[in-house]
Amino acid sequence: MIIYPAIDLYEGKAVRLQRGDYAQMTVYSDDPLSVALGFKKAGAVSLHVVDLEGARDGKPANYETIEQIASESGLFIQVGGGIRSSETIKKYLSIGVRRVILGTAAVSQEGFLQEMVGSYNEAIAVSVDIKDGLVAIKGWTETSEMNAIDFCETLGKIGVQTVVCTDISKDGMLSGTNMELYSLLRSKLSIDLIASGGVSSVDEIKTLSEMGMDGAILGKALYTGDIDLAKAVEAAKVV
Repeated sequence: MIIYPAIDLYEGKAVRLQRGDYAQMTVYSDDPLSVALGFKKAGAVSLHVVDLEGARDGKPANYETIEQIASESGLFIQVGGGIRSSETIKKYLSIGVRRVILGTAAVSQEGFLQEMVGSYNEAIAVSVDIKDGLVAIKGWTETSEMNAIDFCETLGKIGVQTVVCTDISKDGMLSGTNMELYSLLRSKLSIDLIASGGVSSVDEIKTLSEMGMDGAILGKALYTGDIDLAKAVEAAKVV
């Protein structure tokens, strides 16, 4: 299982939200590149980057910062947040981002998703953000009427190879992740699944790996010191 340390960007700074609430934001660093390099030094080979302004407003707002991280860190970088056009996808992939994550566009524009998967294959992932069993969109500020499990099954049929699945109620709370949800998803889906939201201990990482999850995103727990990244990377190798 691959560990993806997370860097959430807002106004060029590394921040964290609680349950996707922009009013509950903590700034952890004014220098996201140094954060990325610190993760690399601890053993990370991949990085999960989210443009929070992009997710909320529908257009990327931290492109220069992401370009710097991609060009100088040498990490496998996946990026999400406001990616709703082929031009944005091309732009990110051209500067070294390895995977782009569609969220709102994947829910509201199935034809667009199919076209992008057809063009870019494994470089396209989908973020399925879950709130009360339904798929949330627009930076978690709205909830669709689409059942999350059904949506994931549809993504597999379309040809999406990687899904990032987040239980919003757990995100940024350090209360533990939703093992029941991931166990259910793993039992129903053959595509690559990345767990996100509330992972707060090395034991949880071991459990997710044993469960057959393909990746886990670590956020607030790294910034608070609740999880040591080097130990997390080792724990993910349990299977």
